[in-house]
Amino acid sequence: MRSLSTEFHAACEAIDTANSADPTLVTVRGVDVPLALAHGQLAAEWMLSMHGADVPPEWLVAARAHHLRRWQVARATYPEGKAGYLRWRKDQKARHAHDVASLLATAGYDDEFVTTVQALIQRQNLPHDAGQQAVEDAACLVFIETQLAAFADQHDRAKVLDIIRKTARKLSPLGTSMIAHICLSSDATALLAEANALIATMAPTDRFIWPMPMMVIW
Repeated sequence: MRSLSTEFHAACEAIDTANSADPTLVTVRGVDVPLALAHGQLAAEWMLSMHGADVPPEWLVAARAHHLRRWQVARATYPEGKAGYLRWRKDQKARHAHDVASLLATAGYDDEFVTTVQALIQRQNLPHDAGQQAVEDAACLVFIETQLAAFADQHDRAKVLDIIRKTARKLSPLGTSMIAHICLSSDATALLAEANALIATMAPTDRFIWPMPMMVIW
């Protein structure tokens, strides 16, 4: 693996320190971790798993910061419904991109690096930009690993299946293939299998081109 710069390690430490203040804990692989910290670290881990040791540092930093201080603006502060959710999500991406700039500058990165990371976090050119799609894949995999089970407990089955379908639509073939490496509960595994069966019955233009059946490790 290539050696990463002093700036990279300083940036990761700053992002992790900021995300460690998240008051919400999530159990990840048997350990309770602040939610935003888990999201950032796991996204970077998935990025490495998908793209290998030579992945651009901009991609790794963007993955780590994709939910930077996300808890500071709660979903409940926006109107209910799809429009409110989409506005909240868009505003969150813009805020994450804005907030990461000062952390990266302090770590020693130049304006070009900062601007690239900000674009990767906001992901406004999906699926055409490879780096932005890589960050989206990592974010979706983190959602499946850390939040799917809790989401299923809070919502009716039809809504959960719809969310899984929409997540599938965001993933690239490479991202989809990585689902096989996520350890999930039997309930979450069953949900994914049911969603995959529904996707298989859709018209070809709505199937999102799954490259392989969902296979989830228990």
